[in-house]
Amino acid sequence: MATRTIWKGAISFGLVHIPVGLHTATQDSGVDFDWLDKRTMDPVGYKRINKRTGKEIDRDNIVKGVEYEDGQYVVISADEIADAYPRTTQTIEIQRFVDAADVSFVFLERPYYIEPINRGHKVYALLRDTLAQTGKIGIAKVVIQTRQHLAALIPSGDALILNLMRWGDEVKPMSGLDLPSSRAKNMRPSASELKMARMLVEDMSGEWDPEEFKDEFRQAVMGLVEKKVRAGKTETVIEPQEEAPAYADNVIDLTELLQRSLKGAGGRAAKGARKSSAKSARKAAPRKPAARKSSGKAQKAARARKAA
Repeated sequence: MATRTIWKGAISFGLVHIPVGLHTATQDSGVDFDWLDKRTMDPVGYKRINKRTGKEIDRDNIVKGVEYEDGQYVVISADEIADAYPRTTQTIEIQRFVDAADVSFVFLERPYYIEPINRGHKVYALLRDTLAQTGKIGIAKVVIQTRQHLAALIPSGDALILNLMRWGDEVKPMSGLDLPSSRAKNMRPSASELKMARMLVEDMSGEWDPEEFKDEFRQAVMGLVEKKVRAGKTETVIEPQEEAPAYADNVIDLTELLQRSLKGAGGRAAKGARKSSAKSARKAAPRKPAARKSSGKAQKAARARKAA
């Protein structure tokens, strides 16, 4: 099923840029209960309420603050928030290649399909196959909609997957958990226990088929919805329309640098390679004032909406 490209840019490592687009790889399948006014069937939104007085306040009287101690806040202005946003580069910049087995699944958060664009298919396939054969994944940084993410670039069949990751300080350590040590002698299973456990695991083993596993609650609710639709028990709700977000399209195609990267790699430091890549990109892609001006307005508008 074709999906909309939500981001366009390039994968960057060394002197190589692979032009790509991102597509969502997941979709929410839960039941979305909206609030409705039972008298008029109008959608119900959220009010801005002063928690101390219980009174509604205007948007103009709202500021954003960060609590640094209990009850103590630092107020951050909209301009300061805008200045703190990471610079948008439209680049999935690979920082390092690591063994896939070294990255715990608890760091993985949200996957996206990566699709090659602008004749980037051959270099895309080269990176995909190289990662698959070496058992490596790429650890990268990418900015999507003004937010910087840590991400893993993972080969999967014919595709490369960009899986957004949690930052290191977002994953809690296991040190406070009461876990049985793998080195504790009194926790080691006996030979007979281990044999029986293996037999049970083998008996319950099978091929992974996601279609076999269903959300039973969602099925029950949606079955009830379909039953009421057939009985004519429906209500008309008019939702306000939202503008579709704008995405930049300034893709830099530097796949011709692949041969130079492979020949000159050797002892070259990654930091120097990235600087050379950026310098080459500025020479290869002259600025287009009109397009950047429009993109800048779109980014400012997005930031204003985010700050509000």
